[in-house]
Amino acid sequence: METATASTRFVVGLGNPGEQYARTRHNVGFRVAARLAKLWQASGPRNAFGGLLYDATVFRGRAARRAMLLTPMTYMNRSGQAVREMLTFYKAAATDVLVVLDDMALPPGRLRARAEGSAGGHNGLDDVLAALGTQQVSRLRIGIGSPPGRMDAADFVLSCFTEREAAEIDVTVEQAASAVEDWVFDGIERMMEKYNRKEDSA
Repeated sequence: METATASTRFVVGLGNPGEQYARTRHNVGFRVAARLAKLWQASGPRNAFGGLLYDATVFRGRAARRAMLLTPMTYMNRSGQAVREMLTFYKAAATDVLVVLDDMALPPGRLRARAEGSAGGHNGLDDVLAALGTQQVSRLRIGIGSPPGRMDAADFVLSCFTEREAAEIDVTVEQAASAVEDWVFDGIERMMEKYNRKEDSA
């Protein structure tokens, strides 16, 4: 069985498989993972653990870290099994994982990192936490805005961004990719200090 080194990091982007979901609000986690795979010139993807898995060596100056990128293909609400199987295979801990996901509680383009806590109503993250049996899982939330009027939340997250929001989200995906790379080398505390706004740190 292959094992990970102590410096290996695992990044999980949450979303739904299929072209019909590719540009929806719920799939920004997939988009960040795809951007990282390109930036890091990762090998893959290959089918593994019920998802698509990329393997990369990330460089910063003379430092190098191995990073595994996983996008579960089990649909959002069943993301946890893929994450658990990956960590079991590589004999890694939940604290070695960063989950990238969308967040309706944040305005479009806003980033918020956390080292632990509840799922905050996000079914994908909730399934990951349940599968791993702990809330001590780092996560990077990406704001997608809140439903207008009486629009159902489930319909909203499966809708596409407006033209104005889409341009902002493209920039945010780049920022989120940079944030993930910072996490790979510097950890969650430094990531929180750098990317969370002051009012989030209270």
